[in-house]
Amino acid sequence: MNSLLNSAKHSAQPGGRPPAAVEIAPEGVLAAVRRGGLGAAHALDCAFVPLPAGALVPGIDAPNLHAPEAVSAAMRSALSRVSPRTRSVTLVLPDTTVRVFVLDFDSLPSKSAEAIPVLRFRLRKMVPFEVEHAGVSYQVLSQDKTECRVLAAILPGPVLAEYEAAVRAAGYEPGAVLSSSLATLEAVDSLEAVLIANLSGQALTTTIAAGEDLLLYRTLDLPESPTDRIAEIQRGIAVAAAYFEDRLRVRPRRLHYAGNLPASEVAGWIRDGELDLVELTPPSEHADAALAAASLAGVTGALAGAS
Repeated sequence: MNSLLNSAKHSAQPGGRPPAAVEIAPEGVLAAVRRGGLGAAHALDCAFVPLPAGALVPGIDAPNLHAPEAVSAAMRSALSRVSPRTRSVTLVLPDTTVRVFVLDFDSLPSKSAEAIPVLRFRLRKMVPFEVEHAGVSYQVLSQDKTECRVLAAILPGPVLAEYEAAVRAAGYEPGAVLSSSLATLEAVDSLEAVLIANLSGQALTTTIAAGEDLLLYRTLDLPESPTDRIAEIQRGIAVAAAYFEDRLRVRPRRLHYAGNLPASEVAGWIRDGELDLVELTPPSEHADAALAAASLAGVTGALAGAS
């Protein structure tokens, strides 16, 4: 497995990722390649192929892929439409499949082979699945003589194996793997503190990035009831905004939004009159209906540092 944090905002290495990305969600598969520039949405060639209902049910309990052949076929179709130059792709997974933590250590070994066992030991009591064969990756956010802050991502080994097998069955190779919201972080072009909400059909993830640091990463599973979902989204955004103000001593003025619902609809749910919703990657007015309904933030961020 390549790094789960390979395209997190804090660890991006220009030219270090595949020049194609594919995001898998229950609604369908979104493939993208960058035509040029620095990965802005307008510089992407994208294709979206829907999945049959129930083909993919993301989570930390395997199996996620209830119809792996259908998922591989959709991936193959979407990628063939954008004609990537290589068989290696960045795989963007639903947030509910990956657990992300910011951990504090007195120190951490500089070599990855020595640091990973330390992380597994710490994560053993933090996740409800076996960690020895789980996919684990990390990035040091900050470090001095007395403290080391680490961004760590982990997902169950069987779940990772399912998705990677689907990519290979489609005729491609997973060159990097990351969660949707870790990818979305890199679609935000700002070194100032930002509040971000990434909404899917299953979850809301709120993040706060401040320069090279990550102050918040919180994923909430959403209820099925439409009324309860809206209420949970409102609460999640309000809690994140309050945490922003508490940590940074200033109220957030913007909520950077990515998601599978129109930004105008989500903006209507926000009860904070001083918080403006800004869509990270607005769909092109020339996009077809299927693509216009998909969020491009994940694949945009995943390709921001592609070779």
